[in-house]
Amino acid sequence: MFINCHSWYSLRYGTMPVESLVEQAARLGIDRLALTDINNTTGMVDFVRACSHHGIHPVAGIEFRNQMHQLLYIGIARNNNGYRVLNDFLSRHNASGEPFPDRPSLRDDVYIVYPLSSFRDDLCENEYIGVTPAEVTRLVWPVAEKVFSHLVARLPVTLSGPGDFFLHKNLRAIDQNTLLSKLTSRQIAGEDEYLVPPDEARKKYALFPQLVENTLQLMASCSIRFDFETVKNKQVFTASRYDDKLLLEKLAMDGLKYRYGSGNKEALNRVRHELEVIDKLGFSSYFLITWDIIRYSMSRGFYHVGRGSGANSIVAYCLRITDVDPIELDLYFERFINPRRTSPPDFDIDYSWKDRDEVLEYIFKRYGREHTALIGTISTFHGRSILRELGKVYGLPKEEIDELVDNPSSASGRNEITEQIFRVGNRILDFPNLRSIHAGGVLISEEPVTCYTALDMPPKGLPTTQFDMYVAEDLRYEKIDILSQRGIGHIKECADIVKKNQGISIDVHDVKRFKQDPAVLRQLRSGEAIGCFYIESPAMRGLLHKLRCNSYISLVAASSIIRPGVAKSGMMKEYIKRFHNPGSFRYLHPVMEQQLKETYGVMVYQEDVIKICHHFAGLDLADADVLRRAMSGKYRSKSEFQRIVDKFFSNCRAFGYPEEITKEVWRQIESFSGYSFSKAHSASYAVESFQSLYLKTYFPLEFMVAVINNFGGFYRTWVYVNEARRWGARILLPCVNEGEYKTSIRGKDMYLGLIHVMHLEAETAMRIVGERRLNGKYTSLADFVSRVRIGLEQLVILIRIHAFRFTGKPKKELLWEAHMLLGDTPARTSERALFATPVRSFSLPPLEQDPLEDAYDEMELLGFPVSMTHFDLLETSFRGEVMARDLIRHAGKTVRMLGNLVTVKNVKTVKGEWMHFGCFLDAQGNFFDTVHFPPSLKKYPFRGDGIYLLKGKVVEEFGYPSLEVEKMAKLPFRKDPRYE
Repeated sequence: MFINCHSWYSLRYGTMPVESLVEQAARLGIDRLALTDINNTTGMVDFVRACSHHGIHPVAGIEFRNQMHQLLYIGIARNNNGYRVLNDFLSRHNASGEPFPDRPSLRDDVYIVYPLSSFRDDLCENEYIGVTPAEVTRLVWPVAEKVFSHLVARLPVTLSGPGDFFLHKNLRAIDQNTLLSKLTSRQIAGEDEYLVPPDEARKKYALFPQLVENTLQLMASCSIRFDFETVKNKQVFTASRYDDKLLLEKLAMDGLKYRYGSGNKEALNRVRHELEVIDKLGFSSYFLITWDIIRYSMSRGFYHVGRGSGANSIVAYCLRITDVDPIELDLYFERFINPRRTSPPDFDIDYSWKDRDEVLEYIFKRYGREHTALIGTISTFHGRSILRELGKVYGLPKEEIDELVDNPSSASGRNEITEQIFRVGNRILDFPNLRSIHAGGVLISEEPVTCYTALDMPPKGLPTTQFDMYVAEDLRYEKIDILSQRGIGHIKECADIVKKNQGISIDVHDVKRFKQDPAVLRQLRSGEAIGCFYIESPAMRGLLHKLRCNSYISLVAASSIIRPGVAKSGMMKEYIKRFHNPGSFRYLHPVMEQQLKETYGVMVYQEDVIKICHHFAGLDLADADVLRRAMSGKYRSKSEFQRIVDKFFSNCRAFGYPEEITKEVWRQIESFSGYSFSKAHSASYAVESFQSLYLKTYFPLEFMVAVINNFGGFYRTWVYVNEARRWGARILLPCVNEGEYKTSIRGKDMYLGLIHVMHLEAETAMRIVGERRLNGKYTSLADFVSRVRIGLEQLVILIRIHAFRFTGKPKKELLWEAHMLLGDTPARTSERALFATPVRSFSLPPLEQDPLEDAYDEMELLGFPVSMTHFDLLETSFRGEVMARDLIRHAGKTVRMLGNLVTVKNVKTVKGEWMHFGCFLDAQGNFFDTVHFPPSLKKYPFRGDGIYLLKGKVVEEFGYPSLEVEKMAKLPFRKDPRYE
């Protein structure tokens, strides 16, 4: 009877997880069950697996609804082929955006069940009409008799019980973006849409028991199963698995020579060992497909970084999938692939944000859209968004919603309505809310992807699975993560600029040389890393300085200990102390000394947690790996996780460990939750950091141009402009004759790009550059206007930013001329002028131009001044008693400093109070850091961007100074003369 069940994947409609639906059915003695979520098959794999565990016969289907959320029909799959037919049908309509037809032309292995409201007497053999219990009395016998054998019982299931109806209404109101009181009966499910025992269900059809028999026969003819044992990826890359083995071996051996030269026996033995395991476990095609993607992207000049656990593989290193040498770092291959691993491996490949889409396009064309898909993800109701959504449902004014969201614990706003909001909010916490796209996961499938799921078509325009990465793993898919990252963009662009400006070709994958370069290591040790991927934040630069980090190995560790889990637990500070004084501490336990000697007894990597759980607590490697995955947020079974936690403590008690040692070891493990890095992951980040460091060391100006042009990194554009100036660049305003759309450099002259000019339309900026390249430089403002289609407003912006300084005329004169040229024309002319625009003759008295006016124009149009510094704008001439470069000499003293605010990091103390860490630039353009404890912060809060006078005590930690601020005040700028 239950051929129309909804789980909570019927988004903002159903109220039950798939597992709960199946468990409830088993308790009630129901032996046949169909999952028919609305316009999706997200939960089908979980449903089939759960039914198998509970001895229930599963039936797969989809409930099709139109844009008005009106039920059209239910598709029921007779078998796996029918399931694919339904998925294909839904996927086609998701891709095209066409509405579902009133009557689908689906025949093969599919049943179609219409609601009684769509009654028809010309039913095909595979078409049925579903009758709900409430509709039984509406059956007119003479009419119904004609199609009696095609009538089935339809008992919709949406709720776990009567108590869920109010929850369901709240979900529907959120979905419809309407008040709870305005919901109509057509927008919601029936109050009785929950499972009941089979006998009770039969009673509902006592007048027509044949409907129940028809339904049971239909369900008995249906079956659905999934194979959870075999890998679902494309099985072979060449013609056969044996050919894959031979090709992979050849490529690996070629790469071995490139990476290690000739005669490295350790590397050769490891390559042979890995190739044997890869072939035995059937992963040759997976490696070859990834190599193929890398080969294509390198042929297109795209730079990449291979990271994640794939960097544990020397074969991946030899194939140039990664640039991490696993021998150098003592990374073990079994962390990536081993027979006992509980989940499939995956490669994470980072590309520039500008190149990623082209790489994805290649993958879909190379392996076929039928067999390729992005992985979906399910975003859930969580955090403040729940309160905001429910606040609208209950009709609260925006001000009250904002107060509820910003201060949920405040008692002042509590009343009957808000209490109800909190009750409902707690119920829908972690409910699925929307389907979205995984950050970069791609599946390349042997069978068509629709054998397992329907596909969405998000704005990206690439088919996306309706299930998430966890279901993909359950099905034994090995995904490839094709990710985007702006850091890679500036590495590639810097190399291109150097090639153009200096004629020097750089192999950015020659990381081995970079890691041994004395100048690069000096740069690393000094913390001069602005613009360098992952190591440019104030905290990371401070850590590099404190560690006096002078090697690749120490940077790998630094890349991991900076993570919040290690830092928050206090182990980052302990690591630094032990790093500098290896003989000054005692290991917590002999196991720590044996397993964590490289990191001085501190758990730094995910692998360290596995080691300790295995060697200290006696967990087997499979359980230790589950624990690792749970810490990374990649494991779904809370009961399984708790079982391992209990086993950890019981094993430690059995080993006779003191309770305080066991608790401390567990505290360190637990502090990693959600933040831990694998060693290979840290190593991959460190490789990219060295690539950036090398470029900044030898080509600092080209490097800063590339960073500016990729709009990535930790800081805003003006900070990188300041850094370029520190390294000797002459910063020039945008120019229509010398500049480009993006920032460019010639020698030491850095022209800011037109892209940075606020309110200048991108189309106009590109037209300016394109016309100049085609027909030469502009000779005057009139020549410019005659050649470029532009309106007066856009022209004024260019004049104010001094983009016509080549004319030698002051801005005010140019503004007059612009009005003479375009004053009577529309905002945008449609045609390029056939003849030069004549300039009306006029005579102007001398016009004064205050440099301060220019600076304020630059502030307004660029966001920062160029012709003078922020400090030049101050009313005061005071620049501070101490400069950043001399700060360490004043440790322990109270000083006054002036700083231009760069960024602020907000953290909460153990008491729940806010404290801030500030980062400033002094008048010489050098960085210094500040600490603002709650008492000081309450009296002297930050008041936005600008220059602050700071008074505080200079403190140092491991030789790195900072200012503990006691007082601070934001200083006023001189006023714009035009507004005095």
